[in-house]
Amino acid sequence: MNRLATDEKFVFVNEVGPRDGLQNQAAHVTPQDRIEFIQRLLDAGLAGVEVASFVNPKAVPQMAGAADIMSALRALIDDKQTQAQISVLVPNMYGYKAAQEAGAGIISVVPSATETMNQKNINMSLEETLATSCAILAQADKDGVRGQAYISVAFECPFEGPVGVQQVLTIAERLTQAGAKEIIIGDTIGAANPLQVKNLFAKLTDIYPPSFLSAHFHDTRAMGLANAYAALECGIRKFDSSVGGLGGCPFAPGAAGNLATEDLVAMLHQMGFTTGIDLNKLLSIATFAGTLIDRKIGGRMTAWFAQSSCQPAM
Repeated sequence: MNRLATDEKFVFVNEVGPRDGLQNQAAHVTPQDRIEFIQRLLDAGLAGVEVASFVNPKAVPQMAGAADIMSALRALIDDKQTQAQISVLVPNMYGYKAAQEAGAGIISVVPSATETMNQKNINMSLEETLATSCAILAQADKDGVRGQAYISVAFECPFEGPVGVQQVLTIAERLTQAGAKEIIIGDTIGAANPLQVKNLFAKLTDIYPPSFLSAHFHDTRAMGLANAYAALECGIRKFDSSVGGLGGCPFAPGAAGNLATEDLVAMLHQMGFTTGIDLNKLLSIATFAGTLIDRKIGGRMTAWFAQSSCQPAM
């Protein structure tokens, strides 16, 4: 994150395709294929990659083999073959301990902002979820592991509707006090609009430095890029995205998936920001990822790149 503090034109892009993008796919991608997927992303220059979830494989079989993936990547980190931030999701203390044993240096917890979403998603109350998340963050801090916290459905819940700004601020404060080193605001069902994004991040940046905050947008209603721009205007310089737009929330009917990494990077480069990412390699990776799940994927700009005689801005 040091570059964020020294280079105002640098935007940190955190690729979540190997975890968030694959966890709800019908196809089960082998750990070895997921490792190759991740290695290609690292080669393309991604500053961060969310690589796995240490969830019970009986609950999410698509995430089986998390320890094997983390161990393989740990070798790259130890040999200084990558400087990218490699993160994993942990749903509970058992998952945290498994991730730590596998060598994870960055872990994420993902509480939802509403009671019903927590109940439907993980069968826990909001209070139970927050207590568990805070306990994990406190333990990570004690262990020298970087703990970061998502706030899922931060704009709208598929069951309870719009989420109040104060609710998000209250949860963010609790997670921060527990030891979170970063708060990631998640538009989990892709329901936010740019005005909502600007309003929420304006409140958050009154309390926290922009470098402490990150954004995670879905493109369900075709506003992923517009929302990213609104966050940029508030000083946010770190974003999650998923190559090819992989992913989506099972509670959002017709969800188109995450904001596509190639769309985000193309917009950033055209606006004069830098990411360190080779966009041509990224487009190739989207094609590769499609072969892993046996369907064609791609962002909104993919067809234009394929037909245009212009090369994408690097």
